[in-house]
Amino acid sequence: MSVIQEQDYSARKVDLKTWRKILGYAANNKKYIFIAVFFGMLTGILDLCTNYVSMWAIDGFISPKNTERLPIFIIVAVLIQIGFALFTILFVQACGKLEAHLSADIRKEAFTRLQTMSFSYFDKTPVGYLVTRLTNDVSRSTETVSWSFIDLGWGSMAIVASLVGMFLVNTRLALIIIAAMPIMVLVSVVFQKQILKYQRKSRRLNSMITSSFNEGIMGARTTKTLVREELNNRDMFALTDRMRRASMRAITVSALYMPVASLVISIAIGLVLNRGGFYVLGGYITIGQLNFFITIGNFMFEPIRNFSRIFAELQTSQAAAERVAEVLDARSDIIDPDEIVAKYGDMFEAKTENWEPIRGDVEFRNVSFSYKDGEEVLKNFSLKVKAGENIALVGETGSGKSTIVNLICRFYEPQEGTILIDGKDIRERSQLWLQSNLGYVLQSPQLFSGTIRENIRYGKLDASDEEVENAAKMVGAHEFIMDLPKGYDTEVGEGGGRISTGQKQLISFARAIIADPKIFVLDEATSSIDTESETKIQKASERLLRNRTSFIIAHRLSTIRDADRILVIDSGEVIEQGSHNELMELKGYYYELYTNQFKTEKIQESVQALD
Repeated sequence: MSVIQEQDYSARKVDLKTWRKILGYAANNKKYIFIAVFFGMLTGILDLCTNYVSMWAIDGFISPKNTERLPIFIIVAVLIQIGFALFTILFVQACGKLEAHLSADIRKEAFTRLQTMSFSYFDKTPVGYLVTRLTNDVSRSTETVSWSFIDLGWGSMAIVASLVGMFLVNTRLALIIIAAMPIMVLVSVVFQKQILKYQRKSRRLNSMITSSFNEGIMGARTTKTLVREELNNRDMFALTDRMRRASMRAITVSALYMPVASLVISIAIGLVLNRGGFYVLGGYITIGQLNFFITIGNFMFEPIRNFSRIFAELQTSQAAAERVAEVLDARSDIIDPDEIVAKYGDMFEAKTENWEPIRGDVEFRNVSFSYKDGEEVLKNFSLKVKAGENIALVGETGSGKSTIVNLICRFYEPQEGTILIDGKDIRERSQLWLQSNLGYVLQSPQLFSGTIRENIRYGKLDASDEEVENAAKMVGAHEFIMDLPKGYDTEVGEGGGRISTGQKQLISFARAIIADPKIFVLDEATSSIDTESETKIQKASERLLRNRTSFIIAHRLSTIRDADRILVIDSGEVIEQGSHNELMELKGYYYELYTNQFKTEKIQESVQALD
């Protein structure tokens, strides 16, 4: 199982711009941020008040052995604890809601972004990586924003309040604790680089593992037929071992970080206790004030301890945030200009009232195209197709047949030249305008989870049940659908896995037909189905493709004999063209190809007859 190496983020420095991108989506949830910060501040103030009440208890009741005002102390202490509990609940609730809303907003935006991407993006981005980014990485990033950043803000305010309180009690003792802060910063800087390094590596390997799982599951049948189980296991085990080692190193560094930080804090508190003891004996401060100082010192260092944890989490989440930001920042290679969107709308808000009707004239004018980092597929390719003409494309794998139809559908855009529909450059119309007038049936049909009726209706969302059934009848699918237990309400399963390939192809054909497209593309649509289903589709095609511009990429040449024009493609060039009879009389490449295939089919039929 080959694994495509994902983009390596390890060379990048921690950049707050990445986090600002994520934080930008929190703008829609300002009320939760305000509530969390507000109640976080109140809990910090009550924490500080608790320390003052403790000082009051020691100096007012314990040292003088006087309980005269003890009931008031008890009431105040209870009220503080009730308030602390209430504010904590509200703080946690606000943070949780912020995380949930933020995750939902980012996933919606990311999914919308993916819907607009051109095919070239998915050519270079494995599905497993995208799934990881939209699930694990989004969760990790939003959790950091919702909890860690708010904790960071609360902790900063708690430290400021603690410092003010300590300076009011004793300046020298306060300076001892302040002196420990630069050491804490130095410890953080030393550890952060190693934590970030191994966490980024771990996240990258996790994406690769997810992609491998996806490839292994989707290719389960191929794995069985090629007996690749042992090889797949070996590759997967190697990946998981690499991730385990990277994760263990990150855990080890993180584990060392906390005790080292705690040691620095403990030394600072120890020095305060030592010096403060002399001050108590000398009568400079009271026992209650020393206790307040030690307590408030620990209280102030608690946010610093949390900063250690938050900083470690920030490092571990940095790679996840980078991956999420990459999806959110992705831009399609094919973008309609603003003036086109203003007139025709975009993929989500179509302005159909401005759409011109399509006749179906198609022209390639000196078109050159190559895939990213690949060799040139088409060079100065020109072709004119009249409206209603039935064009068949024939040639070896990689000759450029699918590229031609993909360019017509504007799934890709040429680097040079122009493609025209009805005499207009397709870039002068919106993508949705063109693709709403296309019917495209693939070699490997893709159905969505849901019923047969729903899958056919995807071609025309406002289609009635009668229209759905008529479309199925036109392609010969109605009979097998009615034989199913629930008929049109039968669930097809994920990817249509509950029905046969031939049945899926017939449904996808009905889905394309119901939209009444002006331009039809059949990309080897009958190469993976049985003869009976192929016959049904051929009969339907004869009626349905009449008066429609159509492009058929043919695997079985017997299915294109009635095409108006057959183009023989080789290395992106048309080397022969004409009707079936004309090409057979020419006795060139097409003649040899057709003759050899015809002989092979006859031999197979003879063998089957003997069986």
